[in-house]
Amino acid sequence: MVFPPTYPRRLDRIDLLRAVAMLWMTAYHFCFDLDHFGLIHENFARDPFWTWQRSAIVSGFLFTAGLSQAVALSQGLDWPRFWRRWSQVAGAALLVSAGSALMFPNTFIYFGVLHGIAVMLIVVRLTAGWGGWLWPAGALAIAAKFVAPMVIAAIPVLEFINAPGWNALGFISRLPVTEDYVPLLPWLGVMWWGLAAGQWALRHRPHWLGSDGAPATGLKLGLVVMGRWSLSYYLLHQPVLIGLLAAVVWLRG
Repeated sequence: MVFPPTYPRRLDRIDLLRAVAMLWMTAYHFCFDLDHFGLIHENFARDPFWTWQRSAIVSGFLFTAGLSQAVALSQGLDWPRFWRRWSQVAGAALLVSAGSALMFPNTFIYFGVLHGIAVMLIVVRLTAGWGGWLWPAGALAIAAKFVAPMVIAAIPVLEFINAPGWNALGFISRLPVTEDYVPLLPWLGVMWWGLAAGQWALRHRPHWLGSDGAPATGLKLGLVVMGRWSLSYYLLHQPVLIGLLAAVVWLRG
């Protein structure tokens, strides 16, 4: 199904999925901030309870980003409009790097989720015509995470890929010390799967994405609006949470 390019239509169910990921992210970051201020004591870097949640949240964002790209391309999204949206994501990524450098100078975010999304959006745009091949391509991208340590151990000359800059590719044998890290591998695979799922659904089950749904109202409308403003929410939620918790800590002396 194709919509006129001058009248793009958003599908509420994609924004609802994105809103769920945003709410989960907020709860996760609230707990992370509690730990940062010493109000709780958790190991967010190693405890599977937290590391698996982070992986699920990032996967939710990237999968819905792939779904959104499938819809946008079906509506005739041209390159000028793509670059306008992309510049917002890239600019927000730079803001995140600057803000994290002030708060965490030794572990600032140099390639986090927004940096990864900015690069992946270009790759996804260029590979959208792969059709069914997106599924195995995504599987290979995800599998690379598990293969990389063995390959680098067998070929020591590849050790340089673990260095900052190169490690944005994600083909690494050790994780960098940084507050957020979302490299191309394996995460591009999740966005490829989102794109492939969106293309399949638009062809065979468009109602799954809400193409024939009634306009959202009430709580559902609130979540839909939240999902549509995901970038602004992402940039603002942590400063608000940190500010509120800092005020609580200050009041408690």
